[in-house]
Amino acid sequence: MQGKLRRRMLPAAGLGLLAGIAAPGPARAQAWPTRPVRLIVPFPPGGGVDLTARLLAEPLGRVLGQSVVVENRGGAGGILGVEAMSHAPPDGHVLSLTGAGTTTAGPHLRPLPYDAMGLGHVTRLVRMPFILAVRNTLPARSLAEFIALGRAGEIRWASGGIGTSQHLAGELFKQMSGIAMVHVPYRGTGPALADLAAGIVDAYFGDPATLALINGGQARAMAVTAPERWPLLPETPAVAEAVPGYAAENWYGLAAPPGTPPPILDRLSATVRQVLAEPATAARFEAAGLHPATLSIAEYRDFLRRDTETWGRVVRAGNIRVDGD
Repeated sequence: MQGKLRRRMLPAAGLGLLAGIAAPGPARAQAWPTRPVRLIVPFPPGGGVDLTARLLAEPLGRVLGQSVVVENRGGAGGILGVEAMSHAPPDGHVLSLTGAGTTTAGPHLRPLPYDAMGLGHVTRLVRMPFILAVRNTLPARSLAEFIALGRAGEIRWASGGIGTSQHLAGELFKQMSGIAMVHVPYRGTGPALADLAAGIVDAYFGDPATLALINGGQARAMAVTAPERWPLLPETPAVAEAVPGYAAENWYGLAAPPGTPPPILDRLSATVRQVLAEPATAARFEAAGLHPATLSIAEYRDFLRRDTETWGRVVRAGNIRVDGD
């Protein structure tokens, strides 16, 4: 009797093993991640993208059960780092931060070595205004004086690279205010901030990393690019107070290589949104000037399409083109 029972059980056991081997995507995704996750920052250390990644890495790794290792790979306005991620195996173990310059504005500026909308987009992470910061020795003490100074001569303003979100925010300001400004692109926000503090450039449309210079007395906040004043700099006017209708928003997102299985993207998106909703984690981001603003994958793709249209208009009006790094 027992022998017959074992014979009847063997086929069932075999079928169960085969079902496990041929498990569909959701079942396979349950085992992810199986090793540390690389999180590529496509800029040098020291800027807002880098800060976002480092604030995210620890809590995300804690929830995933694997360490999240931040890796800086700067160059070409963030393109090189995102390209490196796009060529990684699509298994969810290599991710990259993205932004306007590497996804929504980038295709209008030059041929990209990857399909921007074809990446495995996960979610928007944070949003924030830019800070128009100036060197301490700049004669202008108010936004009106800054605009007057620009109309009388040329202002040298820095960004983290051609086609980056900082560049486009400054270009939009230049187009709408009608002042003369000379763009000085750097290989990342860190070097641009260093030269602003040293007084080598006059102005910088910066991400929240600029707050450290302002709070440390190494630069001055002239304006913010939100439609209204920003609670972290309540005495600093919005650009729109002098240039009606001006508004520009910075944001950072998270992406995986093309072809990453939807179950992994879904789990990653849900996990990141869970992490950024934790009060302690959200408070750390807010204190750094980075406002958590996550979206579902579908909502995020809709946002990317709208942002692509917005920056396309700015790029065409400014005749901006990237011919090389």
